[in-house]
Amino acid sequence: MSKILVFGHQNPDTDAIGSSYAFAELSRLRGLEGAEVVALGEVNEETAFALDYFGVTAPRIVTSAKAEGADSVILTDHNEFQQSISDIKDVTILGVVDHHRVANFETESPLFMILEPVGSASSIVYRQFKADGHTIPKATAGLLLSGLISDTLLLKSPTTHQTDYKVAEELAALAGVDLETYGLALLKAGTNLATKTPEELIDIDAKTFELNGQAVRVAQVNTVDIPEVLTRQSEIEAAIKTSMAENGYADFVFMITDIVNSNSEILALGANTDKIEAAFDFKLNDNHAFLAGAVSRKKQVVPQLTESYNK
Repeated sequence: MSKILVFGHQNPDTDAIGSSYAFAELSRLRGLEGAEVVALGEVNEETAFALDYFGVTAPRIVTSAKAEGADSVILTDHNEFQQSISDIKDVTILGVVDHHRVANFETESPLFMILEPVGSASSIVYRQFKADGHTIPKATAGLLLSGLISDTLLLKSPTTHQTDYKVAEELAALAGVDLETYGLALLKAGTNLATKTPEELIDIDAKTFELNGQAVRVAQVNTVDIPEVLTRQSEIEAAIKTSMAENGYADFVFMITDIVNSNSEILALGANTDKIEAAFDFKLNDNHAFLAGAVSRKKQVVPQLTESYNK
């Protein structure tokens, strides 16, 4: 059986790692013996906490499928090519498991696509395990649970689907953890930002979106203290400007999310800050503004930006 790489998006978060790890395992159970989980970047501290807690080694990092001798790939937690592996257009995409919008996606061959508007890709993979009647190992259940907790901020994000509550309950039982206790510990593990360089901060969880022909970078960090992050604004802005120049981003939106009070501060730079202001009906002051009740990039930031850029 030829090698099949299974991976989440660039700058992988906990859902990207958990869903790809579990789906690679499920793929092997389905007969794709060459399925191997890999990652498109270093894991963050939150994900490292989950991996360590359940005794799982982080997937090895790759940058090219062809360089790994793989002609086929399976994507989890993303489908947009600019968020994927560097040579995504040169390989066969066997399948996609995702919970995001579909954009900039085209293949030459048929494939399976499992797309659901739920809280995490991990939720989808869990139900696939159940549908096939396979027993889920404790560690696998733990990583899937971690992916769901991470993407829904412990089921408090507006991206949480009504089915996610039962999924979380069942996965917590399989993983042998208390949902609330473990969930809070996981989320807090990802809020240690003081040791991060500004370059690391703006790249911890960042995705590029093509909005009306322009590349817009949207990054997010979780914290329990927004003002503390903003004390580093000048160095963060310097890192953003460098990243924009090097990568050709038209705009950069940096979302600083308070996981305790469920609010965010938006720091934005670029050529279209008027469109960013229009998207959220606020006025940037010193390049940033408060966005009450916003915790989800997928549901509370990207759709609003898309609408504004398309006007």
